[in-house]
Amino acid sequence: MKNVYILGGLLLLLGIGYIVFVNLSPQVLEENNYSAAIGAGEYRVQPIEHASFLLNFGGVQIANDPVGELAEYGLAGTVPDLILLSDVHQDHLSIETLEAMVTATTTIIAPQAVFNELPERLAAMTVVMGNDDAHSVADIKIRAMPMYNLPESADAFHVKGAGNGYLLTQANTTIYIAGDTADIPEMRALTDIDVAFIPMNMPFTMDVETAADAVLEFVPKLVYPYHYRGSDGLADVERFKTLVTEANSNIEVVLLKWY
Repeated sequence: MKNVYILGGLLLLLGIGYIVFVNLSPQVLEENNYSAAIGAGEYRVQPIEHASFLLNFGGVQIANDPVGELAEYGLAGTVPDLILLSDVHQDHLSIETLEAMVTATTTIIAPQAVFNELPERLAAMTVVMGNDDAHSVADIKIRAMPMYNLPESADAFHVKGAGNGYLLTQANTTIYIAGDTADIPEMRALTDIDVAFIPMNMPFTMDVETAADAVLEFVPKLVYPYHYRGSDGLADVERFKTLVTEANSNIEVVLLKWY
């Protein structure tokens, strides 16, 4: 443990913008909003706010639903290799943020509804994926997952087929980014998920109890609650953690600073 503290101190002195804890369980690092984990696979998570975060997955820099000021992302001269867009709503899609973030080497993944909103420059670097489509960027295999409200209706906040969640697989590690979804059977049917990002905000996705019940069925190794600001404020993610870990202590729930 002493060596880890020494390493952390050296990194801070060198001005490096993230910390990797080797052989430790995931940490909440509220002072810089970074989480680092080695275990199920090599990845780093930087929450930005709500549904927006950076994910470094085996050296591939990924931005999920980036909105807000570019300075909030702390990219320090780097740019995302991959941008995942899930939905047309303003908490998931900002043309201004995208235009400031992308370079000629960036690949954007988006459903058709999002693609339809993109200006020509961004559309030219976008791969359109519908539910269950597959694509690869670098050595990451991407599968678009359904995300929708229950019960299904034409006037729901999220209609089946309009938006995407995503499964990302590299080597033997799979990360599930659920997107704006309710407790759908496609999520409950998942297997061998190492890391899951799960929303819980009413009336847009699902409540804490339902989210916990779904997680206990598909049993990811580690869960990050995200996208948990609803019409009544922030969901009780501490209760979500208690519900999950008391029922299955093998599932780790990590609470990061999203708001």
